Amino acid sequence: MASEKDDLGNPATDDVGLDDDWAAAMAEQAMAETAPSAKAQPADIFPSFDEPGSKASLINELDMILDIPVQIAVELGRTRITIKNLLQLAHGSVVELDALAGEPLSVFVNGTLIAQGEVVVVNDKFGIRLTDIVTPSERARKIGH
Repeated sequence: MASEKDDLGNPATDDVGLDDDWAAAMAEQAMAETAPSAKAQPADIFPSFDEPGSKASLINELDMILDIPVQIAVELGRTRITIKNLLQLAHGSVVELDALAGEPLSVFVNGTLIAQGEVVVVNDKFGIRLTDIVTPSERARKIGH
């Protein structure tokens, strides 16, 4: 009994069933591409933030981010010194800053200026009383400069 071979010399198999499966798959794909109603729709899992009247209220939407930690830094002032002067600093050295006494301190959140304030002492700890909040439009204007 001689075994049958295809055009490439490989052993022949029963490809009739495979050809029918491929033909069915190709026909299904062609129908899906031409039918406008058969397009995939996104899953409605998450609430939409841009749709007015969405089910979730603004409070519920903000709850997702309320526990994210941010870095707050308060800056008294700045200065620029040479490495030589930096290496000469010792206990008791005074470094002059560009800010004047009584001038408001800058409050940064993740490196972005968000407010100005003044130093307060509460229970032997330093704090800051915010005196001026930077509006988003002011922040955008400062970025442009």
